[in-house]
Amino acid sequence: MARATVTPEQLRAHVLQLGEKHPPISLDSVDRTVHDPRGVRETFGPVIGYLSRVELEVDRNVLELLTLLPEVDATDRIFFADVWQPQEIQHGLILDRLQQDLGMPAAEPNTTVISPKIRLLGALSHLRPVQEVARLLYYLTGAATERSAVLAYNRLSEGLERMDERAVARTVVAPIKQQEPGHFAYYRLAATQMMQSGALRPWQLRLARVLRRQSFALVGVNRPGQDADYGRVVSTLGIDDDLEGFARDISRVERELLWAGQKGMEVPGYVLAALKDAVAAYRERHPAGAGGLTTA
Repeated sequence: MARATVTPEQLRAHVLQLGEKHPPISLDSVDRTVHDPRGVRETFGPVIGYLSRVELEVDRNVLELLTLLPEVDATDRIFFADVWQPQEIQHGLILDRLQQDLGMPAAEPNTTVISPKIRLLGALSHLRPVQEVARLLYYLTGAATERSAVLAYNRLSEGLERMDERAVARTVVAPIKQQEPGHFAYYRLAATQMMQSGALRPWQLRLARVLRRQSFALVGVNRPGQDADYGRVVSTLGIDDDLEGFARDISRVERELLWAGQKGMEVPGYVLAALKDAVAAYRERHPAGAGGLTTA
């Protein structure tokens, strides 16, 4: 089935609608009442801690974006400056306050240090053809990140409901997970519009494939040891029971757009490999504690 054409006007309308319908969640609007702080901390503490750090690193993500896209267009700027960043920072602040309520230390996000790889690509992005490649990679990374967040928040919400921690599940996690699909939709629409417009020549697409394969990283994995932290999250949430299915879901946009000519490809190998490596790193760090979320 042919994909519907996405116009710049539709993309801008989507961004403006996101801002109008989903203002940042205020700290005062959530109920952080927890009946069993120790139980929640022991079961979901690492998940809440990881998610809070990742959400609070949005300021560094903005710096990375400005490095990669020195000529960022108006719609992208409205999205990340007026919609995405204000929403994400509130997600992080709320989750960080929750983890401190549970007796955990405050998050320590990296909000300023940009990796050498990003700086190098940013230096090359002053060349317009390279910047267009970087823009596509930004959209694909955003789509995978936001889809990962949706799936993680769904699992976390279900687990908290089973523990009868309804206040946190319904007033903390539910409003956050309600905003994430709109972010995913933006990245998917933006990447689709870019591909449909013919903005990239064949050599640029080949370069994008090489860079994506070489630079792919799981969300929040930017420093040594964070792959094991990520592995703990997916293991705690039971996602490790079907890593291939999870990989297929979070890579759907790039599989359909970047790898459309690779018939039979269900999961880009680099995505599944990164997930397997993260789980292996966690199990190596905690050989006796690697187990998924029970559903009983």
